Formats: sequence, C-alpha cells, structure tokens
Amino acid sequence: MTTTLLRIATAGSVDDGKSTLVGRLLHDAKAILADSLDDIARTSAERGFGGSDGSLDLALVTDGLRAEREQGITIDVAYRYFSTDKRSFILADCPGHVQYTRNTVTGASTADAAIVLVDARNGVLEQTRRHLGVLALLRVPQLVIAVNKMDLIDWDEAAFSQIESEVLVLAEELGLQSTTVIPVSALQGDNIVEPSATANWYAGPTLLGLLEDLAPVQPQGTARLDVQYVLRPQGALAPGLDPEEYRDYRGYAGTLVDGTLDVGDTVQVLSNGHPVSTRIKAISTPAGAAPQAQAGEAIVVELENDLDIARGDTLVAGELPGIQREFQANICVLDPVQLSKGQRVLIKHGTKVAAAKLADINYVIDVADYSHQQAQNLGLNDLGRITVRSSAAVAIDEYSVSRTGGSFLLIDPASGRTLAAGIIEAEHAAA
Repeated sequence: MTTTLLRIATAGSVDDGKSTLVGRLLHDAKAILADSLDDIARTSAERGFGGSDGSLDLALVTDGLRAEREQGITIDVAYRYFSTDKRSFILADCPGHVQYTRNTVTGASTADAAIVLVDARNGVLEQTRRHLGVLALLRVPQLVIAVNKMDLIDWDEAAFSQIESEVLVLAEELGLQSTTVIPVSALQGDNIVEPSATANWYAGPTLLGLLEDLAPVQPQGTARLDVQYVLRPQGALAPGLDPEEYRDYRGYAGTLVDGTLDVGDTVQVLSNGHPVSTRIKAISTPAGAAPQAQAGEAIVVELENDLDIARGDTLVAGELPGIQREFQANICVLDPVQLSKGQRVLIKHGTKVAAAKLADINYVIDVADYSHQQAQNLGLNDLGRITVRSSAAVAIDEYSVSRTGGSFLLIDPASGRTLAAGIIEAEHAAA
C-alpha cells in the first residue's frame, strides 16, 4: 500500500507538555520499538514513574540525550520517523525556549503542518504568539493547535472555546488560513490517537486522525534542476559502447525541485544570469532510463545541445524565476555572531555558492508583537529583513511558491560556519 509522507513540526511554550504529547502520539500509534520502550520504562522508574499502573514518562521519547534528561529540558530539534496504515510521518520536535528560535525555524522550514501546544490553564502566552509568528513567516501551510492539560481544568468547554476563539483570530491576522484546534490530555492520552471518553462535547478529530487526513501539500513552483555534478566519461571504453557517443557524453545530475520533467521538454539553462534554450534528450534515475522525472527525484539529464554548464547552474522547464544580484529577504541568525551592514558573506542558493555582501539591515522583527524595529546588527536567534547583494546572479523564486527556490544560507567565508538561513518573499504585515 502506497502512503503519502507528511512532515510535521511541533512547538510550544516551556512546560506545555510538548515532549509528553509527542511521546504519547508515538506510543499510542505503536511507533516505538520494544527495546526503546524497555529503556524508557527503566528511566521512568528511576524518576518515580511506573508502579502498579505501569505508567511511563513519555517525554523521554524525544528527550533522548542523557544531558537533556539530567537537566530536565529539551535543547535541540529531535527528529522522529513513524508510519500508520494511512501515511508516513517525519516529526521535528522543536524546543519551546525563546532562546532557541533558530531551532523552531530549522524544524518548521520543511514542514507541511505544525502542531503548537497551548496549556489549557494558561491560554495564549507571548511564546505562543512567537511560535505562530515564526510559522507565519515560514508560510507553514497547515496549523494544528493542541490545547493540552485539559484534564487539569476538568475539561472545561467554555475555557477551551475561549482559547480556540483567541487562537483563530490570531491565526487569521497572521495569514495562517488552515487552522484546527483540538482539546487534548497528553498525559492521559485523550484525543491523541483515541477520542476522549470525558469530553463528550467535542465532536472533532483526534490529533492523529487529523494528521492522517490532512491533504498533502503539492509543489507549486516550476520544475527546476540545480546542477550538482557534471558527469563526464571516466576510464576505458566499455565493450559495446559507441566511442563517439562515449567521448561526447555530458550528464547533469541533481534533485528535481517542484513539477515534472519529460524527455523532449524545452528547458532554459540559467548560467551567469543569461537563459539559453535547449531540450531534454534523456533522463536517468537510479533505476535506469525514464521518460519522466517527478519532484524530489535524484536524476541525471542529457541535453540536445552542448552548452557550458557547471555546478550551481539551473535548468528550468516553464516560467523563469527572477534572476537577480540584489534582493531583500527575511533571515534567522543561527550562529552566535553579529551580522551588520557591509559584512562579507557567502550565499548558498540551491547548489550555487557565491560571494555576497549584506547591503543593508532593513529591520529586526519582534515576534512577540510582529512589529518591525530599526537595527544596526542582527544576533543569534534574531529574525530580520536584509538586503543581499551577490557577486553572481541568483535564480530566485518566492518562498511561498518554491521552498527550495526561495530559500538560501549565509555562510562565513573564513570559517565555513552557517551564519543564517533566509527566505525570499515580498514584505507582509506579519513578516
């Protein structure tokens, strides 16, 4: 049976029970191996869990590092993979602490959906607004609000309705269109995989049921192949091969981004900012020759014309992206540095790496209230808008159209460290 893949990111304020919710989801979906369960049971017993009811500290499912266990905190993005009969999931569990905004950005940047926890006792907090602001900035297409610890307020329907109303208004203001709010108890398992026997007033889906039924996000952008390698003949001629064809072979390898590519399609080769038209002669995949390639496949293409193509060039079938040397973008600083106007960096966009300069720091984004503040520098975990000037033309897309074509990294040219991650989008009120 073929299943679709859904990428999920989770976020929440400190002590909202996010790690317990993720653990409950994986445990009740039978996605934890027996030896891992044994380890969790032993550690749970050390922490005072267990006893006659055999209860587990399900937060240990994601708090897998010993250092994290000893401190009682989650400090990095933890990835988990699991499947049900309906689909497969990749889950990125992001930390809730405000100083780890960069991890939320990392986990949510590829997510098809995000789960944000709200403590039913506390309602919408500043950190909740921060998470929603980051998710809006990253254009995460589908949002699930899990109102957790409902058992601690005796499943008060009025309290849940108040939180639901506030969250939906906030999500609409931020442009998060597809938002579902679910009352849950991660500790007891209510509405995680099985419906709650207590909240008879709630008739909506369980968390897992909703995730299984969410429509997969379809790529919207034009088919593009960022050339990773240029393949040339190597070694002696194999028996049966035509010597002329062997010497003339040129294959361009990369991963197809968005759309589909067919043998015979007309493509534009973007090299140094100047598009040149040609046609696809052949497509190869790990399984052999193919008439068509789908988005996400690693392929090698041959072209009808002999062109000067190198790593970092782009092949596009359809509408051309913008080819620019200077553009504005939103970034999140990932390294403990201060980025300032005039700073020299490397920009990595697709497979292209080019020297660049921060032409301007336009503003820093306060994700607590989504306001824009003037700034001379951007530091670790800051979200801000900058103007980038590249030494080479970059084939950029809007991030809302193509996550790959609309994203990039800034790299320290001396150390090679990743300084910031960026997305290319027009200005929005919430960005």
